[in-house]
Parts: sequence; structure tokens; C-alpha cells
Amino acid sequence: MNTYRCMTQLRGSWAALTGALALSWGPYVIDPTGGLWAPLAQTVVFVGLVVAAVVCPRAKLRLVRTVQRRALNPLVRALYGVGVNPLGLVVLETRGRRTGCPRRTPVGNGRTGNDLWVIAEHGVQAQYVRNVLADPRVRVRIRCGLRYRWVAGIATVLPDDDVLARQRAVVAWHPLRLFNAMNVRLLGVEPVSVHIALLPGVDDSDRTNDQHVRRAIDNTAVRAGL
Repeated sequence: MNTYRCMTQLRGSWAALTGALALSWGPYVIDPTGGLWAPLAQTVVFVGLVVAAVVCPRAKLRLVRTVQRRALNPLVRALYGVGVNPLGLVVLETRGRRTGCPRRTPVGNGRTGNDLWVIAEHGVQAQYVRNVLADPRVRVRIRCGLRYRWVAGIATVLPDDDVLARQRAVVAWHPLRLFNAMNVRLLGVEPVSVHIALLPGVDDSDRTNDQHVRRAIDNTAVRAGL
């Protein structure tokens, strides 16, 4: 990672740390009778995540990815399956680059019309990003009206995109997106932007058409200013 990207990531991590500490210490400031242990423990964890991103990013990547894979992602998928989505996430389905089997991952909801922006906190080290690089045809389970349904899409990884600027544009003062952005910055190692061109009028058989793939990738380049 070049110096500019490194400094940008550090700036984003410290901004997220400030927000996380405010959420941790806010309840104690309001009601000190709750004790110091909870905010102190949270402070140690949050500061440790930021320091680990500089001192030993590979160890942080392995630790965070293991916790997400074994605990957080299964819980989110289970809640999502019964219609509970407290964090406002979406489920991204990719095809395993080796097995060809569907792989589903909860990701942040950066939807604007038929564009969905995802900030992959582990960059090209994330398994779903590697799957996208091998096969850009994906599905996303999103809310349409009062119901959730699967929508086809074409994903494009943008390694040169400004992640912090993209996050600011996606968040737009939305509280759940702001909370997700804070988590991405705290947990992430070399994050990268992923654009998904949603194809709501295209079924899975048409989605394999190379014409859709080329058109979606060209539109992504235009939207990202590439």
C-alpha cells in the first residue's frame, strides 16, 4: 500500500476511533453509576484495533476475519433470514471461484437507485472480493418496498477509488450507514471500493449475457470518474 493510501486509512481510522469512543463514554458521562469497566474495556479494544492496523495488519486481518466468519456473519444472516435487519445491511451473493457454489456475505448498504456501493474493509484479501474478481456476476438481497428480494447485478472492484470520499458520499448522514462506516474503518485493513450495477429487470439467465457485463463495467467507470 502506497504512502498516500496508508495515511488516508490512518486518518479514517482515527476519525472512526473518535466516534466509537464517544459512543462508549457517552452513557457513562450521562450516568456514571454504570461503572468504568465497560467503557474502559471498549476503549482498549478500539485503540488496539487502530494500533494493530499499523503495527501488525496481517494479524489484525486474521483475527477480525475469523470473528466475522465464525460469529458475526452467521448471526447477521440468520437474523436477515427471518426479516430482522437492525443494521440496515444487505446480503451479497457471489460464486465461489473454486467451487462455483453460492457464497453469501452481509455487507453495508450503499444503494443509490440502481447503484450499490460496498466498502470491502479487507480489500482484495476479502473472499467475496476475490470471487467478484473471478466472476463479476452477483446477486444482492435488498429491500424493495416492504419485502426483501434478490436482484441481479454486475460487480466491479475499484482499487484506485478514494475509499474515504466514497464512504462520505454513501453515508450522507444516514445513521445506520454512518455506524457501518465507523465499523469498516475500525476493523478494516486496506479497504477497497466495490461498485455493483443492479439489474432489477434482468433474471439470472440473462445476467450471464456478456453484453450486460460490459455495459455495467463501462457505466461503473463513468460513475467512478475513471
